[in-house]
Amino acid sequence: MSRLEVNKKKKKDALFHTAFELFTTKGLTKTTISDIADQAGVAKGTFYLYFKDKYDIRNKLVSHKTGELFFHAHEALSQTELTDFQEQVHFIVDHILTELEQNRTLLTFISKNLSWGIFKGAFEEKMPDEDYHFYQSYLDMLSQNKTSYRNPELLLFTIIELVGSSCYSCILYQQPISMEEYRPYLHNAITAIMKTFEEQS
Repeated sequence: MSRLEVNKKKKKDALFHTAFELFTTKGLTKTTISDIADQAGVAKGTFYLYFKDKYDIRNKLVSHKTGELFFHAHEALSQTELTDFQEQVHFIVDHILTELEQNRTLLTFISKNLSWGIFKGAFEEKMPDEDYHFYQSYLDMLSQNKTSYRNPELLLFTIIELVGSSCYSCILYQQPISMEEYRPYLHNAITAIMKTFEEQS
């Protein structure tokens, strides 16, 4: 990476970091582009080199932050000896739930948009190349599995949407019950979902 590219990445990272801090303290509505640029130590015009407006940086931040969650979970999985696909999926879900329980600021920020970090098509522009793409790791895991699944993309989407919406309510509001109480039901539901997507031999 050239010095110019390194410098550009530093500026973009500074904008990301600052925007996240401001969005989670002041809120999206009260945060201006000038606030983000000033606190990041860059010119306002530099902001527009990377993002269209504050909603664009918010969306890309949600995608980036959820991508990080899945990266951390997959890294943790690689330290285990789990080889069964279903066990791997349950492990990843548990890891993400635990991380979100410990970081409610992040959970509030990403809201129920957990799948944004997986499916790049959610935005007009693709996620930057330096971001981690869990979907490829998921396909790699699936390729080493003995069981075949119909429409693996839809399978993953269904699981992650369920996890995202349920963890938001259970962790932040303990509604209808706490996450600790709900986890066994969630895992049973995931197992049932995976069963419905299995290809019959």
